[in-house]
Amino acid sequence: MREVWTGHACSLLGLTGPKVGQLWPGRSRGCGWGNGGLGHPWPCPPDAPWCGHCKALAPEYSKAAALLAAESAKVRLAKADGPAEPELAEEFAVTKYPTLKFFLDGNHRHPEEYTGPWEAEGIAEWLRRRVGPSATRLEDEEGAQALIDARDVVVIGFFQDLQDKDVATFLALAQDALDMSFGLTNQPQLFQKFGLTKDTVVLFKKYDEGRADFPVDEELGLDQGDLSRFLLTHSMHLVTEFNSQTSRKIFAARILNHLLLFVNQTLASHRELLAGFREAAPSFRGQVLFVVVDVGASNDHVLQYFGLKAKEAPTLRFINIETTKKCMPADRGPVTATSVAAFCHAVLGGEVKVCCWTAQLGGGSGSSGSWERPPNKAPGRFSQPYHLSQEVPPPDWDQRPVKTLVGKNFEQVAFDETKNVFIKFYAPWCTHCKEMAPAWEALAEKYRDHEDIVIAELDATANELEALPVHSFPTLKYFPAGPGQKVIEYKGTRDLDTFSKLLDSGGELPAEEPTEVPGAPFPEMPENTTEPKDEL
Repeated sequence: MREVWTGHACSLLGLTGPKVGQLWPGRSRGCGWGNGGLGHPWPCPPDAPWCGHCKALAPEYSKAAALLAAESAKVRLAKADGPAEPELAEEFAVTKYPTLKFFLDGNHRHPEEYTGPWEAEGIAEWLRRRVGPSATRLEDEEGAQALIDARDVVVIGFFQDLQDKDVATFLALAQDALDMSFGLTNQPQLFQKFGLTKDTVVLFKKYDEGRADFPVDEELGLDQGDLSRFLLTHSMHLVTEFNSQTSRKIFAARILNHLLLFVNQTLASHRELLAGFREAAPSFRGQVLFVVVDVGASNDHVLQYFGLKAKEAPTLRFINIETTKKCMPADRGPVTATSVAAFCHAVLGGEVKVCCWTAQLGGGSGSSGSWERPPNKAPGRFSQPYHLSQEVPPPDWDQRPVKTLVGKNFEQVAFDETKNVFIKFYAPWCTHCKEMAPAWEALAEKYRDHEDIVIAELDATANELEALPVHSFPTLKYFPAGPGQKVIEYKGTRDLDTFSKLLDSGGELPAEEPTEVPGAPFPEMPENTTEPKDEL
């Protein structure tokens, strides 16, 4: 295989093979109200002679090779069977499949890890920007205008000296920002045409304000992180409609505050509200991301996350995706530019009345409930959110082997100092939760007569615990008896024997090799192809 990188200036090598319980590169576990591109694990079957993800990638990889060959690009794509080439896999520290490595100028000692999309055009574009220029050199007005007209979002760097280190920073960022086209120029007539007098990066877009300028700091120079955040923020529409195509970008924007307007797009009275919602958005650019969720589309998981039913639209919800704290308006007044702006200012200033959501037991998109004020909380101004909780189940809730917990009885059971409590936090739709359900039921039946042991479960999509956020499913936590409210997160194998060892030892497991266990993110979105990154 070594001739792949020694005989060609630029090569992309894909290593494939079976691997159990690995994450598909470019995906990771995570959380978010719509998952935002935070993907889920894709375990390969242990008895398969091939990796399913490698098989899925294969046609896209071949298409990318054909695209580049048709362009006579100076890059070659190759592949190797990792298990059949153990020395090769060891040399390049391959721990998951498929893995792609990029070799530049025949240097096999320091290959670059592939970080781009997993479809043909994305692979080809990632390579184009490494074997060729990542930005188009612009010499005149005609060339600049042609580039601006070619894409919805175009970024042009205006630099008086193209040898300046800021240009290198600009080009490095352009290598990975595949959803934008880049150009650069040092031509005085172009500075003049676009009204510039000093080095500036300008984002041109065919929507909203049409243009956003990022002046280069004359003393500090161009900071790649600052520019990346600027481009992410200003490439977003002032108002974005949530769907499987936009979810990744919504969360990659790294704007922590999201304001969601839930509407039924089939109703004219709801569509009329969008103008006021959009009118309020410019003042909060970069601080609050405005998102429209169509309750008539396939967004049941978003409604469930916020404890809503479709018939409650139109309504607003505000969430900080870092803390997951959520707020709702204090009244059901009309959605106008004034009311939307006032709500945003109130939430950002901590001036929203305390509310909590109580859903009927059963959860899911069909759950119902009511808003109520928590005990000892009078109307007023506050900085705390509401939390989802199902109603406490019927009196016989603790008669089954597996006890059913909700937000309202969680602390009473989990922190009972006389009990050792083992809790499964699950999602009703999670495949991994369903797969381990028989083992959990068997565990509960096995320890049914142990008065000091409680086996329980909590639907984490319908119940929220501020002090114990759940980021993937299933999540298992052990609460040992005694004072101090200790919590131990279970990371072992999910089977009856290993569960039993934990309970029999009082919360300790013998040391063993770490095991990659599958888990679904919270909540799940089906179509995600790349992992959101801190930078473009």
